[in-house]
Amino acid sequence: MKCFQNNVAATAKHFPGHGNADTDSHTGIPIINRSAADWHAIDHQPPFAADIAAGIDSIMTAHLEVPSLDPSGDPATLSAPIMTGILRNQMHYDGVVVTDALNMAGVRTKYGDDRVPVLAIKAGVDQLLMPPLFDLAYNSVLKAVHSGEISVARIEQSDLRILRLKLKDRVLTQPFVNEKAVSQLVGTPQHLAAAQAVTDRGITLVKNDDHVLPLAKSAKVLVTGWDNGVTIPTTALASDLTSAGITATALPTGAVPTAASVSAAVAAAQQNDVTILLTRSSAAVLGASQQTLAAQLIATGKPVVVVAVQNAFDIAYIPTARNYLTSYYTVRCR
Repeated sequence: MKCFQNNVAATAKHFPGHGNADTDSHTGIPIINRSAADWHAIDHQPPFAADIAAGIDSIMTAHLEVPSLDPSGDPATLSAPIMTGILRNQMHYDGVVVTDALNMAGVRTKYGDDRVPVLAIKAGVDQLLMPPLFDLAYNSVLKAVHSGEISVARIEQSDLRILRLKLKDRVLTQPFVNEKAVSQLVGTPQHLAAAQAVTDRGITLVKNDDHVLPLAKSAKVLVTGWDNGVTIPTTALASDLTSAGITATALPTGAVPTAASVSAAVAAAQQNDVTILLTRSSAAVLGASQQTLAAQLIATGKPVVVVAVQNAFDIAYIPTARNYLTSYYTVRCR
């Protein structure tokens, strides 16, 4: 049972700092226009220097440009001045550096998928996360080693860091766990209570212009909106509200509501006192059909509480929302 304890590698991310970004690095490359002095005061000293001083196990890179740190136009993941010059040499970090996912647009805008893994390793990265074509990434790195573009010594540097971390976390000495003990150590009541406490404290009420929250026990509530066909948060939330003594019904509309499902939701909203609308954007943009659903529900004149299931910035696409709450992940309610 001891092999479960103290063997989770903590990761600080995303270096050199993903704050102040106005672009989602999944879909494009953010440009962080902080001065070097501002970067040092805001992004360097408070989070990353403190993490390194505390012995952080690994650091994840950011797919973004910081011209004040590297004017080349390369994303930080591929930047030797940032990954080696700053992180390794100036900040004296010699732990594992892992890329953010290499299938994200932010790291693919300037170079092809064959060059990105090679440039990341040359920059000082140790692990390549989720290259879109694994065989291409592997063979590109192998070719670079054979040609001498990447030295064997450079690969061995990363091997040593990774093995050192595995040794620290006992992956090498105790690679197996007691399967019978898993239920006693993972998902325990204490763990679930801690997760619930974090969730409860993290939910953010942004607007409550109609003063409908907290919901009145006497309210008839419709829960509608996003689901992905696998997890049905509308049904789960309606069930939880019912358990709390509130009359609630669920009407999931799918990830991309059809005209028919929008009409059905609007008709149902008119028969209820309050509608809770769950939204979830795809990458950085809330889909047009979800925006239509929101607009038509709000147009009924009945109070609508918009709940962003994942991306807090869904509100940018629903400007007429009077009541807005974000959960940062799939909603559950006690």
